[in-house]
Amino acid sequence: MSFLRSDLLQLKAYVSHPGGATDIPVDILDTNESPYDLPVELKADLAAIYQQDIATNRYPDGGHGPLKTAIAQYVNQSAGLTADSITASNISVGNGSDELIRSILIATCLGGEGSILVAEPTFSMYRILAKTLGVASQAIGRNLDDFSMDLEAAQKAIAQTENPPVRVVFVVHPNSPTGQCLTAAEIEWLQSLPENILVVVDEAYFEFSEQTLVADILTRPNWLITRTFSKAFRLAALRVGYAVGDRALIAALEKVRLPYNLPSFSQQAALLALKHAEILLSTIPEAQQERQSLLENLRQLPMVQVWNSDANFLYARLRPSTKPQEPQLAQLVTDLKAQGTLIRHTGGGLRISVGTPAENQRTLIRFINPVKSVQS
Repeated sequence: MSFLRSDLLQLKAYVSHPGGATDIPVDILDTNESPYDLPVELKADLAAIYQQDIATNRYPDGGHGPLKTAIAQYVNQSAGLTADSITASNISVGNGSDELIRSILIATCLGGEGSILVAEPTFSMYRILAKTLGVASQAIGRNLDDFSMDLEAAQKAIAQTENPPVRVVFVVHPNSPTGQCLTAAEIEWLQSLPENILVVVDEAYFEFSEQTLVADILTRPNWLITRTFSKAFRLAALRVGYAVGDRALIAALEKVRLPYNLPSFSQQAALLALKHAEILLSTIPEAQQERQSLLENLRQLPMVQVWNSDANFLYARLRPSTKPQEPQLAQLVTDLKAQGTLIRHTGGGLRISVGTPAENQRTLIRFINPVKSVQS
């Protein structure tokens, strides 16, 4: 296999379900999906569309015209913008947000022309995809009290000249795995960055936080907002993501996008979801209430530290959070899996998706004894 890149041996493939297979029924609380499938009547509508309107011998719409238009309308409405603020020309559609991230890297940093900056812990795919493309990445830390970025370190990274210059800053709003929206200071710093640096704001959990910076793209050509249909819109199986940005920036992303990247079925599913957004997003208040209830109950355990969250998940560490605890966390994940609850061990802590009320109740019950065990 000498024809492979020499650095490929150092890379590890992304594991979507690190808990692995299990022989018992499980509560899947490690991937931040909606716990609710599409309503049966919408599945029936989608099946009819597949049967009547999709010719499987034909390529899908490679320009995503109707879907881009529908997304633009949703973005304007959900952000309180005028109907013509965002148009189809401001939208790029990807096979999940992962493809959009890859396109961003290809369009900006390939060939050693630049590096990316992230604040860890955060969504791991930024650095994973950068490594697969041979793109350098720089990581700064976060403040432990609220997981806000170390802005002094961030500014130093921007100013450095020894490594490839920072071309892209990736932030998540709210951040995964920690769950907090960007602070006013973080937003002000991002707005202060020069136009030769691309600011990518990942709003995968916008529907849960109800906070967006999408209006910034109207006056900042170096800003890009990414979102997904995988979370609140319940289409994780169909892999639909989208980016909102300046027309020139979107045109550049379209140049490096793979042709026919999104199957016809996925496009129709996203269109159907937007048409019935009110129904699909009706579970958001429940998720927000369950998030608060889960937070308050987990905080009753003295050995667990849990942070506030604006997303559909919580982030926790064992006390004291400054003590190395990776083996204990790994054991806790294993113990919970044995009882039927999957959670994610990432970023030096535990990310726990908010599930149905019944799933969340089982999480609380199953959490107590394993936590005591690993602490003792």
